[in-house]
Amino acid sequence: MKTIEYLSSPELARLFIPGVCTGFAMAVMCACLSVLVVLKKFSFIGQGISHAAFGGMGIAAVLGIGAGAAGASGALGQFSVVVAFCLAAALVIATLSGRGSTSADTAIGIVLVASMCLGGILLHVAARGRGVPGAGWESILFGSIVGISPAEAWIAGLVAAGVVVTAWWFRRPLLFWAFDESAAPAFGVRSWAMRNLLLVLLCLAIVTAMKVSGVVLATAMLVLPAAAALCVSDRLWRVFWIAQGIGLGGVAGGIVVSMELDWPPGPSVVAVLTAAFALCRGAEALSRR
Repeated sequence: MKTIEYLSSPELARLFIPGVCTGFAMAVMCACLSVLVVLKKFSFIGQGISHAAFGGMGIAAVLGIGAGAAGASGALGQFSVVVAFCLAAALVIATLSGRGSTSADTAIGIVLVASMCLGGILLHVAARGRGVPGAGWESILFGSIVGISPAEAWIAGLVAAGVVVTAWWFRRPLLFWAFDESAAPAFGVRSWAMRNLLLVLLCLAIVTAMKVSGVVLATAMLVLPAAAALCVSDRLWRVFWIAQGIGLGGVAGGIVVSMELDWPPGPSVVAVLTAAFALCRGAEALSRR
């Protein structure tokens, strides 16, 4: 098997191990948030934020952050710029959708296309002005496991741990708000605070996950695990653990498929997750007969 060959060879392992570790960290983090994303119907908001990351990558490329710097400083600088831009995009979405004349879908669509446009222009400017863009378009849009450095893997692991710990610490108010937003304030749960907290966690998760699955497919890692788990169970904690298993299995299966068939890793991971959702949906349909 090519997978065993790649991971057992010291030279090739140095290329793949950081990406594999990052992929598993992303699976745990995204599956943790996936249940909240599906319950609150935040899938399209996540899509808007993930596309905003493309604009953030363009800004980082123009500023020369992460383009030629090696080690943790360059990776952390680029990560900070992209997260800041995604947070700004989330704030714009919340502000526009909070006004009566603009619906949430319209606000997300505006931010999505504006960010993609900005990212495309700035990456082109960076390529012409500096000769070296911040990253290739294909790796930004669809991810690149081979392109993940050890420093980026460490950053991803720390971010994933921070997101999971934060979600666990605020699990009760987050779940209360997710199930009954209108009644939450009466019990001391601030809806705006929970919404903003989830948006911040989504920004961190999406920016980190896009290294594995890319800007276009990052949201899939936040939607498919819980969507599949909800097909086979209606108990919250069981759904949570099933989503974790599906997320980890999707990343592992996607990496194996990518190595064996020489497919791009990001789409391969999402293809396996989509297949898992189809199987769970089929099992749900059969159980109802």
